[in-house]
Amino acid sequence: MKSSFSESYKAAGVDVTAGYKSVELMKEHVKRTNIPGVVSGIGGFGGLFQPDFSGMEEPVLVSGTDGCGTKVHLSELMDKHDTIGIDAVAMCVNDVVCCGAKPLFFLDYIACGKNVPEKIADIVKGVAEGCVQAGCALIGGETAEHPGLMREEEYDIAGFNVGLVDKKKIIDGERMEEGDVLVGIASSGVHSNGFSLVRKIFDVNKENLNVYYDELGMTLGESLLTPTRIYVKAALAAIEAADIKAISHITGGGFYENIPRMLKAGYSAKIEKTAIPVLPIFKLMQKIGNVPERDMYNTFNMGVGMCMVVSKETAQKAIEAIEAQGDKAFVLGEVVKSDEGVIFC
Repeated sequence: MKSSFSESYKAAGVDVTAGYKSVELMKEHVKRTNIPGVVSGIGGFGGLFQPDFSGMEEPVLVSGTDGCGTKVHLSELMDKHDTIGIDAVAMCVNDVVCCGAKPLFFLDYIACGKNVPEKIADIVKGVAEGCVQAGCALIGGETAEHPGLMREEEYDIAGFNVGLVDKKKIIDGERMEEGDVLVGIASSGVHSNGFSLVRKIFDVNKENLNVYYDELGMTLGESLLTPTRIYVKAALAAIEAADIKAISHITGGGFYENIPRMLKAGYSAKIEKTAIPVLPIFKLMQKIGNVPERDMYNTFNMGVGMCMVVSKETAQKAIEAIEAQGDKAFVLGEVVKSDEGVIFC
């Protein structure tokens, strides 16, 4: 009877044994993410994690969930699946750290048209690498096969992250004042936002993703699939070394939407446009797509993946702490009294 059910379920498009094999293949990658607090391995009905609250007066859990948008389609076209998981982790942990929280654990969700175990393991390999970079544990996840709903080669990935911060150390922008310095951290590329526009600009397909651009120093596909930079260690180091008053993760909506999210009412970010290290991929997109400059800054990170509000006295300490973690940091401008949100000068 069991064999008959398995065969009929497979005939319906869901291969249960492929799911078992996927779990076995991903275990070696998941093991890399084990940190103190992990109670159970993957495979149970729930991921167990025991947080360490010692030294905290009022522990607060911080959560975040996100996906990679249509960037996943590029992974499908290029048949390269070992980095998109890094993006999924980055989009979650970079949000959580904005309030000063240290990411603790992560769970992923992969939906696919057909479960190819080696492919799923490759995706999870990227998730594990992202977790290692963020210093958190991968304690569970789900792979769902959706025959008839998705094409066999199609998949999507999303994730969920939980972090921890002492209530008195939450970063919320309330201590912000005029004259505070805006410190930016360099992005690694387009990251995981704006890919619907990217695909339209380049009319993305297998052939043009393999086109080499001198200004990029690589193929278009290689540039666009560059994983989202994970800023957790850099941000936590800056928080430890300097007086960080607010943090913004520059994601979908670019500068105009994300930076105001960290600002206190009545204050704006005055940014020197020449201080922004605009990456070649954005210059190329603007040229080929004839995209208005405001639309570029309203969609993409333009070379700045994270922005912090730092006291003037400790701004240099923040930059030094960030760069000690391997990221590039720079002064973008200052906080001013205004209701304009973002002011470019």
